[in-house]
Amino acid sequence: MEKKKTTKTKKRKTKTKKKLLIVEDEKILSDMYKNKFIQSGFEVFAAPSSKEGLKLTLKKKPDLILLDILLPEEDGIFFLEKLRASPKISSTLVVVFSNYDNPTTKKDALSFDIKDYLLKTDYTPKKIVEKVKSYFK
Repeated sequence: MEKKKTTKTKKRKTKTKKKLLIVEDEKILSDMYKNKFIQSGFEVFAAPSSKEGLKLTLKKKPDLILLDILLPEEDGIFFLEKLRASPKISSTLVVVFSNYDNPTTKKDALSFDIKDYLLKTDYTPKKIVEKVKSYFK
């Protein structure tokens, strides 16, 4: 009598890395946050301006965008206007992460259905990573 060989295949749960786009014009900050998020398992892209951020959003389809408000040429509100007007990327999750604590700007940003408006001074790099991770739970 032949023994039947059975092979058990273990299904590996492949965790897809969440894609994050950082739109930040200050390179030192952009690099610091990028490295922190990569260390935490994210796939990270960075853009120094609204225009570059919109191009990368269309190309890479990030799960979340970390957006500074004070950017060269067009600011973060411009970015949000263009993002929400583009059907292919309009539903992308956005968290504003800025040092600009202006009530009118915050109100304007919130009108574009952002997930949150966070002040950089309130978060260490570790804390912002934890906060972003909480949006995916």
